[in-house]
Amino acid sequence: MTPSEAIAVGRRVLAAEADALRAQADALGEAFANALDVLYAAKGRIICTGIGKSGHVARKIAATFASTGSNAMFVHATEASHGDLGMIGEDDVILALSKTGETRELADVLAYASRFKIPLIALTARPDSALGRAANIVLQLVDAPEAADELNAPTTSTTLQIALGDALAVALLERRGFAPSDFRVFHPGGKLGAMLRTVADLMHGADELPLVAAGASMREALLVMTEKRWGVVGVQDTDGRLLGAITDGDLRRHIDGLLERTAGEVMTPGPRKTAPPGMLAAEALSIMSDPAPAVTVLFVVEAGRPVGILHVHDLLRAGVI
Repeated sequence: MTPSEAIAVGRRVLAAEADALRAQADALGEAFANALDVLYAAKGRIICTGIGKSGHVARKIAATFASTGSNAMFVHATEASHGDLGMIGEDDVILALSKTGETRELADVLAYASRFKIPLIALTARPDSALGRAANIVLQLVDAPEAADELNAPTTSTTLQIALGDALAVALLERRGFAPSDFRVFHPGGKLGAMLRTVADLMHGADELPLVAAGASMREALLVMTEKRWGVVGVQDTDGRLLGAITDGDLRRHIDGLLERTAGEVMTPGPRKTAPPGMLAAEALSIMSDPAPAVTVLFVVEAGRPVGILHVHDLLRAGVI
């Protein structure tokens, strides 16, 4: 196969699956809203189950639910027949995946759901199948050919399953008002966890703040600036509010007669770039990186008063950069 032929195959597959996704979006109807109602009302867990490729997708959907604040887990349908049915409680909801809906390994799960009146949501291409008939709600996959149609290998169908699972998870988190701060609780590690940490998590506290009064001499301001080693000193009014900041650039601009001036005379008013304690670390990085101008230090300000300081190195150490 030549490179151009390989690219053509890739484009054909992606186009086929994109067409199927658009058709699935157009076909979405009341059953989706009903499924969301059941998931939202569940007092227990969302049990995702399936076999083969549908089982892999079910495991992924369970992980997505769990990472977005829903109590969810994956139960392998075959293992369910050998004791794992005991993991499913009467307050749970079952989301069962099978393209054909005739997967015999699901039979015990279906019987169990019926016996204990556990709500069952089916994700299948055939609502008239055993799974479809047993379900309380059917989310039907649109009739779309697999990407390798002559082999009928699960490709387009599993893409649709994943997308419907994502749609349920996002709709559920939005209905619950799940916020980035909540999301961070479930993602404390890795790049994502770092990006979702707040300024308050990473900042240096009041003891390390380089601050002087507006009427302080520049000799005092330079001593504080040198002692704290941030390359900046904040200037406060008599009520402790941040009036501005003095940086190396301010020192150069006022080099003539610098030591005869006060901090208030040398400072740049503002400062233009500050961050509240509750801001996400990723947002703080964006403020620092803005070229108008880019900075390496932010004063953390609450109600106009500095409560901490954040350096770009803090973001680097935390993995935000």
